[in-house]
Amino acid sequence: MPELRKDPIIGRWVIISTERGKRPSSFRSPGKKPADGFCPLCPGNEDKTPPEVFAYRPPGSHPDTPGWSLRVVPNKFPALRIEGELDRRAEGIYDKMNGIGAHEVIIESPGHNDTLATISPSHLANVLLTYSSRINDLYKDRRFKFISVFRNQGEAAGASLAHPHSQIIALPIVPKRLMEEIEGAENHFHHKERCIYCDIIRQEREQGTRIISENRDFLSLAPFASRFPFETWILPRQHSSSFEEISEHLYGSLAEIFSETVRRLTATLEDPPYNIMLHTSPLGDKINDHYHWHFEIFPRLTRVAGFEWGSGFYINPTAPEEAAQFLREASLTPPLP
Repeated sequence: MPELRKDPIIGRWVIISTERGKRPSSFRSPGKKPADGFCPLCPGNEDKTPPEVFAYRPPGSHPDTPGWSLRVVPNKFPALRIEGELDRRAEGIYDKMNGIGAHEVIIESPGHNDTLATISPSHLANVLLTYSSRINDLYKDRRFKFISVFRNQGEAAGASLAHPHSQIIALPIVPKRLMEEIEGAENHFHHKERCIYCDIIRQEREQGTRIISENRDFLSLAPFASRFPFETWILPRQHSSSFEEISEHLYGSLAEIFSETVRRLTATLEDPPYNIMLHTSPLGDKINDHYHWHFEIFPRLTRVAGFEWGSGFYINPTAPEEAAQFLREASLTPPLP
């Protein structure tokens, strides 16, 4: 059983994932990986994954068979387990609990070489709708307080499989990183009676220098204090605190801006590895005036090294104004129809 352990100094929780236990030899440089060509996420290999919990497939098509356009399956090697009780307890000055949660894989497309830059916006809308559907379904389990949705593109970004996929992890606590963000937004609202993200959107649209793209409902921008080169946020233009609470008709519009933004990053940076994370309100405060859900995209172009880890300061060699200009000027190829 994995464990959640709390750092007694700063209050950060860590997952000790004992079922993913690695010995010292597991961390040595493996050299060049063998190209065996086998992918457990490709059509025809449905028996190599746990049974699907959700899918887009033709009417009459049987679960766990080919023919799907999107599947969701439990992670075969989960960071957290859904079975059991939290069992919060102390060990001297330390706090810990059982590693209870859920860990799912969204297999975004049957095409092994597809990416968010090549699939159609209509297909991407289904991916985004699936995020929402799975979040709402997982929140039926009242042990879960926050659902993390993320995507690792490329080995340098942490992807162990090349097949296009996202992941969802349901947590019994709200991550410290998100709580800091929410507290900052609450402080701004307390003093100004306005959402800080709405203020950012208004100012960025007036100035224009860090806007990458926008449509009637959403926009993408390079944040003013970008931690990494070409860091990009995607936000709704109108205030909205929870991603899974938006109207269904907006997912098509979100997919359009998402697709365009990723294609701009891909064209400008020549298909970089990147991480995508959804930031949204936790279960206990889904509808509020102070927080504003958004996606954050981090191309993996630089390494976080000693100074960053030791100080918390990030060194970004590309000004966000320059990054946004490069992305606006990117020559785009259209996505698949």
